[in-house]
Amino acid sequence: MINIAIVGSGPSGCYIADMLSKKVADAQVDIFDRLPTPFGLVRAGVAPDHQGTKNIVRQFERTFERDNVRFVGNVNIGQDLSYEELKASYDVVALTIGALCDRKLGIPGEELTGVYGSGEFVAWYNGHPDKADLAPNLNSRGIAIIGNGNVALDIARVLAKSSAEMDSSDITAAAQQSIAASPVQDIYLIGRRGPLEASFTNAELSEFGELERCVALVDPAQLPDSLPEGLDPKAARTIEKNLDTLRSYTSNDADSKPVRLHLMFCASPLEILGDNGKVSSLRLEKNQVVDGRAQPTGETFELEVQTVIPAIGYRSEAIDGMPFDQQRGIIQNQDGVVEPGVYTAGWCKRGPQGVIPANRSDSMAVAKQIIADLEANPPAGERGGYGTIDSLLQQRGVKQVSFEQWQVINQAEVARAENGKPREKFNRIDEMLALLD
Repeated sequence: MINIAIVGSGPSGCYIADMLSKKVADAQVDIFDRLPTPFGLVRAGVAPDHQGTKNIVRQFERTFERDNVRFVGNVNIGQDLSYEELKASYDVVALTIGALCDRKLGIPGEELTGVYGSGEFVAWYNGHPDKADLAPNLNSRGIAIIGNGNVALDIARVLAKSSAEMDSSDITAAAQQSIAASPVQDIYLIGRRGPLEASFTNAELSEFGELERCVALVDPAQLPDSLPEGLDPKAARTIEKNLDTLRSYTSNDADSKPVRLHLMFCASPLEILGDNGKVSSLRLEKNQVVDGRAQPTGETFELEVQTVIPAIGYRSEAIDGMPFDQQRGIIQNQDGVVEPGVYTAGWCKRGPQGVIPANRSDSMAVAKQIIADLEANPPAGERGGYGTIDSLLQQRGVKQVSFEQWQVINQAEVARAENGKPREKFNRIDEMLALLD
């Protein structure tokens, strides 16, 4: 038997498990996750109102239901089990732990109440146990979101939607109520560079034209009349679609709806200002874009906001003993190979870039490398695999969660949903485990 361990049950881990469980003869694939719930950021990172995207879990469920695939939930590698113990017990280890730590702006005022990283904010409204107690201050007339990617758009949209518009989502009830009670009038989406360099996609950008209570606004002076020469044709088509949508927002009436979304470009945050320890405004500097790079102009301005959400990227978190690049915030690797028998894929391999299809192609490449290495150097002798790990976990009193037990949690979440929602998540691990007693 070839014993394979995958750490992390998000898309990257599931894609690797799918290929290896089918293509490696006599393989046993064990997928570990520190939470009792599988699917990683599909469950806790994809926007709660994008249920179509979340439907990918149906494919992953089929992988988990294979006879040679095992889900081992509620097991924290680096805490319940060491990295070295895992390596000693398995022929292959694949690390797909994602990137969950928010990058900092690095400006004065980030410590003020009312500043929340996009990762923790998204985890809060998606019911991730790590952020069950976040309780962000949304008693704000003005909210600034720093970033020009899809995560920034997701947060703006979730804040801008009415409670009724979110009833078909799986946002937590507490987050839905908190957002509905917010007195927000102005949401600022702020990018350092211009609309040509924005990394959001048109599908997400276009959704702001259809919201019940929010109107999208763009200053036409910030939009170019034409694209620069020499652009890649595919990139040019993508940018032109975004510009068409942004141009359609320039004629919107700012007073037509109670909430205004300001799509702002060419501005960098300089300082978050506070009053009695709480955010009161955001100071920014205007930029000009030169050769695709933001250059400061020296001209500053302030926005009156009480909440600031930086959405400028993420880092992975090192597991003790694991080779890690602290500067880049990723696992040290060479094309997915960490060290003999150990591999990595997804955001922890290459940084937080790309959506689920990009993770699929990356995971497929790493899985093929694993298969090639196994064929070139078949394991000599059989390792203990899950049998060894199970004994260690039982000795340490760790309560494992199987895929069948996850289904109990899943059914309970679906059963307690109200107002047509697909589920009401449990956001505390003890609540989930109590269902299994």
